Amino acid sequence: MSRLPSPVEPLLGELIIPDGDPSKAEVKRSQLGEDLVDCLMHLYEHYPEVRILQFCLMPDHLHVIWHVRKPMPRGIMSVARGFWQAAKKLGRNYTSSFSPNTIRDKKLSSPLFTEMPYVRPLVRQGQLRSMFRYIDMNPSRLATKRLKPGFFFVQTGIEIGGRTYSGVGNIRLLQHEHYAPVHVRSMWVKDAEEHGYDQPLRDYMNSCVLAARQGTILVSPFISKQEQAVMSVLLKENLPFIYLADNGFRDYYKPSEALFDAVAAGSVLILSPWEYDPSKKHISRSDCVALNTMAEEICAL
Repeated sequence: MSRLPSPVEPLLGELIIPDGDPSKAEVKRSQLGEDLVDCLMHLYEHYPEVRILQFCLMPDHLHVIWHVRKPMPRGIMSVARGFWQAAKKLGRNYTSSFSPNTIRDKKLSSPLFTEMPYVRPLVRQGQLRSMFRYIDMNPSRLATKRLKPGFFFVQTGIEIGGRTYSGVGNIRLLQHEHYAPVHVRSMWVKDAEEHGYDQPLRDYMNSCVLAARQGTILVSPFISKQEQAVMSVLLKENLPFIYLADNGFRDYYKPSEALFDAVAAGSVLILSPWEYDPSKKHISRSDCVALNTMAEEICAL
């Protein structure tokens, strides 16, 4: 997947929401958007090893799934750089006729598309199918964000117990009376996996779900697969919870597919104590320990 960085103004197209229904949302391309798509369609002429499986143009960025059909001399990053150079040329042509005052009034960056596209390899089973769905849902999810901006706005400076968080979602979830952390202990998992004794683990997971059904707000980074199983039940039953994220919120942040609908429904608050780090790929053990400690702090308050 490749994403072009977003200019300040939505230059590539206009989001249309017929009848106020997000499921019908579509993007009407601008001339710059049409030119960018045309550039994408000619990619094969320069990189015959690459096939475009799917793309979705949004008002301020472009998603693409590229399939590398055979080994390439220089790798997929050469494709990303080549496409990026072509996009920058389109941006220069677009702004070349504007006066400095027009550029200022339109709040344009000049030149456009100054950052390298973000490329994410899909290597695990099921990722490609998920990515197809993610791209298909982009217009409808942007429409949902436009129709319910309060839940998707990144809120900063949230003070909780002496720590400062940023958050996305229903901030009112911090005003309830009863909270409980979800923290599956490694010894329970070890007993279940190595000794077949899973009663403590099942009892704990069931107790978490039961507490949520009775009105307790569960708080957790939901790291282990057992904790994620608890979160899956919360999402399925639309039960409110607070999710602690191991990375902050970048510009134009959008919750993951699993959390998006729950955020839109107001049943989730996502908190992070850290600034967004674009280089971060995996959660560290120290982060896990820190986030579990924060979950317990929030519940204690």
